[in-house]
Amino acid sequence: MKVSRSSYYEWLSSPGCGRDKQNKELTSMVKAAFKEGRGTYDARRIQKKLSKQGIMISRRKIVRLMKESNLVCKTKRKLKATTDSNHNGLVAPNLLARKFDVSTANCYWVGDITYVPTTEGWLYLATVIDLFSRKVVGWSMSSNMRAELVNDALLMAVWQRKPNGGLIWHTDRGKQYASYSHLKIIKEHGIIQSMSRKGDCWDNAVAESFFHTIKIELIHQCKFKTREEARDTIFEYIEVFYNRIRIHSANYYLSPVEYEIIHTLQKVA
Repeated sequence: MKVSRSSYYEWLSSPGCGRDKQNKELTSMVKAAFKEGRGTYDARRIQKKLSKQGIMISRRKIVRLMKESNLVCKTKRKLKATTDSNHNGLVAPNLLARKFDVSTANCYWVGDITYVPTTEGWLYLATVIDLFSRKVVGWSMSSNMRAELVNDALLMAVWQRKPNGGLIWHTDRGKQYASYSHLKIIKEHGIIQSMSRKGDCWDNAVAESFFHTIKIELIHQCKFKTREEARDTIFEYIEVFYNRIRIHSANYYLSPVEYEIIHTLQKVA
């Protein structure tokens, strides 16, 4: 190109060289993906997110760029148990048997309860998750852990998804799930109940994993003044971010809604 060797090397070492520009562009993309993930995406998830945009970059380079930009994923804290299995209610057999990978929606749901600290006191959250896509299909929040908390979450899921009879509903052995009112709802909608073995959190690992995630990514990062503030923030996290945006490794790095849409289109085709 009729450029002298000295001029070429001078250009190469200047701040505006091609490599510097490329790194700046990649850093901007990494920052954008990290921001979209609300500070929760590690190098693996960022790599998957960028690959969907046709950008091929190694995980090692993403780690380096994250370090240079001071991008650090949110960390965890110790959790508090909420299960009270000391009751005289009926205990259902474990029909799920840790088979968490399912091929059809509305066949297996899992649920659990967790707590959220606020200045006003505890706020309790109950969820219903479809194992097919890991989508939160039902949820409820209350200042107490009475049976209505889990009843409302399950009824929301039934109203939204309208499952056929025979759906398996798996939870731990908490007294709320063994209550008369909860068993009545299950019977009315043709749902089959399944429960974890006593003291074995791995039997309900997907529900536990969701609470682990929401605590790391949201609850432990906030100081809620009121229960109403916590409700609004959790609602936005579940319905806007978790279900529709946050990519999930079990869904081949698609969000739950994206995963369900793709499978619906494949069935139609």
